[in-house]
Amino acid sequence: MKEKLKELLNYSYSPYSKYRVAAIALMKDGREFTGVNIENASFGATICAERTAIFKAISEGYKKKDFKELYVMCDDEKIGTCCFICRQVITEFFEEDALITMMNPNGDSLVLKVKELCPYPFNEENLK
Repeated sequence: MKEKLKELLNYSYSPYSKYRVAAIALMKDGREFTGVNIENASFGATICAERTAIFKAISEGYKKKDFKELYVMCDDEKIGTCCFICRQVITEFFEEDALITMMNPNGDSLVLKVKELCPYPFNEENLK
């Protein structure tokens, strides 16, 4: 996944922050959906790489719990973690034991289960 993510970084549209991010959502059936961050001068219209990949899968017919793993790479020496909006979306579609791998282009990584990344999720149980 490291090389695929490094290649995807080239597609990031990040003229404002210069902070490129790429993601790959791996489905339980083996299919992969890619995403990059896409910025906008109206910052609220910006979307993260993680959500781009997840939403592409949903738009192609995948459902909640069809997701197996998520891989994320930031174009930085540090390992970037998912923002809290992305964490919310991850908890909506991934099972709590699914692995989220965050890495830098050098291959350094941090691997967490969803329940570790989001220990106190807001989910459908909160709405009852």
